[in-house]
Amino acid sequence: MACRCAELGRARLAALAGVLVAAPALAEDDDFSPPSPVSAVLFGSLEAGASKTLATIGIKQAWGGAGLDASGFRTLMKIGAAREGASRTRPRGIAYKAESQALFGYEWRFGDNFIALYAGPDVEAEYREQWNASSYIVRMGPRLQADLWARPTGTTMVQAAAYLSSLDRRAWLRVAPGWAIRQDLYAGPEIELYRQDGYHKLRVGLHLTGLRLFGLTWRLAGGWQRTNHRSSEAYATLGLHWRR
Repeated sequence: MACRCAELGRARLAALAGVLVAAPALAEDDDFSPPSPVSAVLFGSLEAGASKTLATIGIKQAWGGAGLDASGFRTLMKIGAAREGASRTRPRGIAYKAESQALFGYEWRFGDNFIALYAGPDVEAEYREQWNASSYIVRMGPRLQADLWARPTGTTMVQAAAYLSSLDRRAWLRVAPGWAIRQDLYAGPEIELYRQDGYHKLRVGLHLTGLRLFGLTWRLAGGWQRTNHRSSEAYATLGLHWRR
């Protein structure tokens, strides 16, 4: 009888041990859930040329549980700082500018392709030093913006962006097609047009888009630009973004 009780006790201990071992695995299964969709992308850029240097950072935020991989409403916020000549002609002096945009819009997704339209305020603060005098002004006006990313085929892409702003009646357009070097890495030409009251600029260059490094996605571009006030000069652009 004592032997049978001992055997029963050992069986109960073994069963209890099995339950304790299985419990964490069951808890892990209960806690498992699919990863949350990516809801935001952080981005930044640095543009350098003989006449102007511009740095920007910003964030695009998706609203709704589906995140950035589905159609939906977006907010786009960006700030930037620039250093350039205060005048288009000599003596040029120097100007420091700070800009910001807070835009709201909608993005249509078609697989890996999307087109987005935004609208909102465009704010610029400017400090100028010229002719032994200085000035400071702040201006604000409406801005419309459109962004496009498309992959017409498995080995090609087209990136385009444009905006219109009431500040100096500005208009800007960039178009950059690309061909795949390897998966998600594209190279190709780019063309950029910009105009405002009394000034226009044309850029023609090459870009490398989709380089993955340090957990970020990079864009490199460079070429030549020409304005109605200066002869041709080189430019370079470094861009990056991080989806989270």
